Amino acid sequence: MNNLKHRGLYSFFFILTGILTLVSARDVSASPGDTHHEGQQQEFNAGRMIVDHIIDSHEWHILSIGHTHLSIPLPVILWHEGKLDVFMSSKFHHGHEAYKGYMISPEGEHKGKIVRTKEGLAEEDAAASLPLDFSVTRNVLSLFISVVLLLVIFISIARRYQKNRDEAPRGLQSLLEPLILFIRDEIALPSIGPAKYERYMPYLLTLFFFIFFNNLMGLIPFFPGGANLTGNIAVTMVLALFTFVITTFSGNRAYWMHIVNAPGVPWWLKIPVPLMPLVELIGVFTKPFVLMVRLFANITAGHIIMLGFISLIFIFGNISAGLGYGVSVISIAFAIFMTLLEMLVAFIQAFVFTLLSALYFGMATEDHGHAAHEAKH
Repeated sequence: MNNLKHRGLYSFFFILTGILTLVSARDVSASPGDTHHEGQQQEFNAGRMIVDHIIDSHEWHILSIGHTHLSIPLPVILWHEGKLDVFMSSKFHHGHEAYKGYMISPEGEHKGKIVRTKEGLAEEDAAASLPLDFSVTRNVLSLFISVVLLLVIFISIARRYQKNRDEAPRGLQSLLEPLILFIRDEIALPSIGPAKYERYMPYLLTLFFFIFFNNLMGLIPFFPGGANLTGNIAVTMVLALFTFVITTFSGNRAYWMHIVNAPGVPWWLKIPVPLMPLVELIGVFTKPFVLMVRLFANITAGHIIMLGFISLIFIFGNISAGLGYGVSVISIAFAIFMTLLEMLVAFIQAFVFTLLSALYFGMATEDHGHAAHEAKH
């Protein structure tokens, strides 16, 4: 009976994943960027479709039925030449029209950004000036949604712990408690040490669950999922910057002495040219840079690969309808496999980012770095 139950759950999981992949394929085939303004069908452009799905936008596209595009308009907040303009992105009509002298640049250096147009200029020359853009974009809305959901989940779990300290965990509490204990016992304690790990636990937990949750949300092809939040380099840069600032301000005297005057290094690598101190100082900045690029590259690559498999259906479909149907079986199978793999990657990337942050904190707060290093020599 247990085996049958498990097989049933596995079957349901694969069917659900297939449905999500098909929904994604439907959304790809009807992307707003694939039609002319006059409504005539363009030849499918895989590169444009993939870029349109992984970059940020001023509206949240839901689906397209024929030439009708269903999307959620988002607030546009612009500051230009001392004037504040606030309106909804629906005024741009999916980027096809200008409004109040603003438009979404269709091509060129500022593609996808809101630019200030000038009368008498062609569209390709319209990007004469960029207003300050404080708009609520798709990634910003996704950020708000994820933050609200995380707050609701963890505040409710915290209250349950306060009320029922001696009871066994239930529901979401039992699901998330192993992850919380894993971060404490396998990341924070070994990396930072038992004396100081507790002060960093709130940040490490927030970091892990924020990245993990948004990685999973990005795999859901319909609202409120589908946004490439952790694949946006601005988001990963801010996360890496937080780790850098905490590491810098947590660094003790031994940490900075190791950078300025590393023990065990020959004097001629320090004087007259401070070669090793320079290398150590560069390492201080390359560590958060690696954090930023690793998360951005892995998540974005996963989205590109999955969309690439789906694109094969329509590329071969333009050659022959039968060929498109034949390739669709292989493409969807590989897309399902990549979706399952990306679920694992979602956890691994959150784990790696959190682990490396904890290691940096541990190195910055280690008290006997010099003594331990000298003892080895």
